Amino acid sequence: MERTLILLKPDAINKKLCGRVIARFEEAGFLIRGCKMIQLEPKILAEHYAHIADKPFYPEVEEFMSSTPVIAMVLEGKDIINKMREMLGVTDCLQAAPGTIREQWGNKEERKSKMCNIAHASDSAKTAEAEIRRFFLPDELFEY
Repeated sequence: MERTLILLKPDAINKKLCGRVIARFEEAGFLIRGCKMIQLEPKILAEHYAHIADKPFYPEVEEFMSSTPVIAMVLEGKDIINKMREMLGVTDCLQAAPGTIREQWGNKEERKSKMCNIAHASDSAKTAEAEIRRFFLPDELFEY
């Protein structure tokens, strides 16, 4: 079993899609091991997006990701990282495969940015481990 971090982004919050997105995760057989709503502060955003923090578009990313609280989740399942990325679709919702979460609910109307794509998901087991530690304390994760 493997774990991944999911962040339901401000566009999911604003479009009132969180329940439907979470239902898709549960229907796929993934277990929720942790879940909370948090307001992302500049420090954690700079750490989370360190790979793009020096890019000219980073202030837009920070502004968007702190525009509303987000829902942070730790999900668990067999090969979840690959399966979750397939479920979500590629980052650009206009290029996402039919039936994926991003194709279905991504920001197709306003093409300002690819960041309005419903959710973040860890891209590897190593990244997931670091991201889970970044957003969750050990006592915020549950076995049942």
